[in-house]
Amino acid sequence: MSDNTAVLEHVKESEASEAQPTTRTILSGPAEDTPDQPTWFRQQREQGWQDFSLLPNPTRKDQPWRFSNVDVLNLASYQSGNLPSDHDRAQILEQSVALDGKSGRLIFANDHFLERDVLPESLRKSGVIFQPLERALTEHEGLVRRYFMTQPAALGSAKFAALHRAHVRAGAFVYVPRGVELDLPIEIFHWLADENVAVFPHLLLVADETSKVTVIEHFRSVEKTRHGFACGVNDLIAGHGATVKYVCTQRWNENVVALQINATTVERDASAMSLNLHLGGAYSRFESLSRLVGEGARSDLLALSVAHHKQEFDARTLQDHRSPHTTSDLLYKNALSDRSRTIFGGLIRVERHAHFTDAYQKVRNLLLSDDAEANSMPGLEILADNVKCSHGATSGQVDEEEMFYLLSRGIPEIIAKQLIVAGFLDEVIGRLSNSLIGQHLRDLIADKFRLDATRAAIAA
Repeated sequence: MSDNTAVLEHVKESEASEAQPTTRTILSGPAEDTPDQPTWFRQQREQGWQDFSLLPNPTRKDQPWRFSNVDVLNLASYQSGNLPSDHDRAQILEQSVALDGKSGRLIFANDHFLERDVLPESLRKSGVIFQPLERALTEHEGLVRRYFMTQPAALGSAKFAALHRAHVRAGAFVYVPRGVELDLPIEIFHWLADENVAVFPHLLLVADETSKVTVIEHFRSVEKTRHGFACGVNDLIAGHGATVKYVCTQRWNENVVALQINATTVERDASAMSLNLHLGGAYSRFESLSRLVGEGARSDLLALSVAHHKQEFDARTLQDHRSPHTTSDLLYKNALSDRSRTIFGGLIRVERHAHFTDAYQKVRNLLLSDDAEANSMPGLEILADNVKCSHGATSGQVDEEEMFYLLSRGIPEIIAKQLIVAGFLDEVIGRLSNSLIGQHLRDLIADKFRLDATRAAIAA
C-alpha cells in the first residue's frame, strides 16, 4: 500500500462463511431487505420495483434509443451474485491497484463489499466521510436521504434507473465538508466475478461549499468470457464554490451489457468535471445529465471511447442551464475499428432567464475501418437571450499522409494506428490536469491496442 496511514478493513471471515449461494434472477424482484435498512430506503426499493414493472421496454422507435441495439437488453438470465471464491477474491484484491497515491479505496465484487482503505486521520477529523453505502444508510441517514437519486433519469433509461433503485446495495458515499480539500483522489473498484451476474454500483458524492475532491471509479471483470450485466447510478453534487472531478474507467469484458446513469448538480460558482473512458463491454450505454443551477456554475463533460470488433458505445447527454452566467463544455472523442459502432445524442438546453450562458458541444469520431459506424445527433434548445452556444460532430478516417509517414519509418501498421489514436484522444485526457490519472488512462488505452496486436500476431 502506498498510503502508510491507511487502515485496511476486510470482510469478516464469519460473513464470508455465512454467505449462501443464490440463483435468484433480478427479474424475481429485489432481494430481501436487511433489518438495519431505514424505512424510507426499503420504500424506495419497493417503489423502484413497481416503476420498473410498469415502465415499457425501450424500442428503437423511441427517440432516446434511436440507433441503439435494444435487443441486448434481455435481462432474463442475469442473477444476483455470490461472494467471490477465495481464489477470485485474492485475485481481485491483488489487481485492485491503479494509482500510486490515493486518499482512500473501496473494493466491491458481485455487489459484495470486500475491502476498504480508510481515509487518513487528518481527513476523518475534518469531517470527510467515505463509507460503503450500506453503512452510510444507518450512520449518515439524513445526508444520504437528502441526496439519494433525487434527479430523474431524463435521458431514456428511467426503467433501468428504477431497476437500480430496486436492487442497489453496493456503492460508496463520499461527503466532503465545507472548505476541505483532498489532495489525492479516492478510488472505488467494482468487479464482476461470475457468469450471468448482475451488479448495481452506486456512487453518492456530495461536496459542500468551497471543498475539492476527485473520485475515480474502475469497472472490471475477473474473467474475459463471463457474461454479465451492470446498471450503475452516480449522483454528484458540487455545492457553492466546490470543485468536483469524477473519472470513470470502464473495462468490463466484451460479454457484458452495461448502463451507467449520471446526474450532476452544480451550484453557484462551483465546477464539476467528469471524464469517462469506455473500453469494455459488448454494449455500453452512458447517460449524463448536468444541471447548472447557480450563477457562475461550470460543467465539463469529457469522454473517450475505443471500440473494436462489434462493440457498441451509446452516449446520451443533457447540458441543462438553469441559471444565468453558466458555462458547460462537452468534448467526446471516439476511435472505432472493425465493425464497431458509436452513438451520441446530446442536447444543450438553456432555460428561460438563463441569460449569458456559454455552452459548447463537440463530438469527433475517428474511423479506423470502412465497416465502423458513428452516429451523432447534437442539438440545441435555447429559451433565453444573450447566449453563446455551439455544437458540432465530425467523422473522418486516418490521415493517409500521417499513416504513410509512420509506415515508411518501419513502424508496423497496428502500432502506427495506436500512435495516431493516442494523439487524437490526448486532447481530452489533457483537460484533466492530473498527470497520474492521465497516465493511467493512457496506459489503459495502450493495453487495449496491445491486446489487439497480440491477437493479430496469433491470427497471422
